[in-house]
Amino acid sequence: MPLIHYLQQYQQFNMPLLYKKHSKEIQICITGVGQVATAYAVTKALQSTKYDLALQAGVGGSFDKNIALGDLVFITSERYGDMGAEDHEKYIDVFDMGLMAGDKAPYINNNLVTPLLPIHEKIQLQRVSGLTVNTVSGNETTIQRRAEAYQSQVESMEGAAFHYVCLNEQVPFAQIRGISNYVEPRDKSKWKMKDAIIALNKWLINFLETV
Repeated sequence: MPLIHYLQQYQQFNMPLLYKKHSKEIQICITGVGQVATAYAVTKALQSTKYDLALQAGVGGSFDKNIALGDLVFITSERYGDMGAEDHEKYIDVFDMGLMAGDKAPYINNNLVTPLLPIHEKIQLQRVSGLTVNTVSGNETTIQRRAEAYQSQVESMEGAAFHYVCLNEQVPFAQIRGISNYVEPRDKSKWKMKDAIIALNKWLINFLETV
């Protein structure tokens, strides 16, 4: 909402959440939660308009305790954290199952990697790796397994879907996350959701002023 309030100084079109100031046009797309909703919303948006940059903004949890709560990160690679099969007590990743080729486009070594362009130089944030899950990690067993298997720094529920669509549609993109919590046994009393959201909106507004 702080970003949308800021954009109200722009000229607003008849289309919902479309704003213009001088030669700059900004379309807000609220995708909803999770990979399915994100894939649908982003694909639909890209069908009608050619964008110079698609920017995903959200919050996430960090496996990396060196990242402070409330900090912002630029996620430059994504992978799936719970797409696969359980074989008794063992988890088998979808790539290890041979159902998908991790070295075939849009994947690079099982990852969905952001192709870096000159516009990304304006994103002066720590660059990290992301893990996308349908069920957020909340117990020691799951956390340990995912941390050891994937070595990712940040967890979310939408990142991989966004990367997948943008890579396939060949649209420049960037994913920015505010860190609201650490990936640990669930305890919302420790979360800094408000701090993450405030920092994210401030950064978005500043970014739009500079591009």
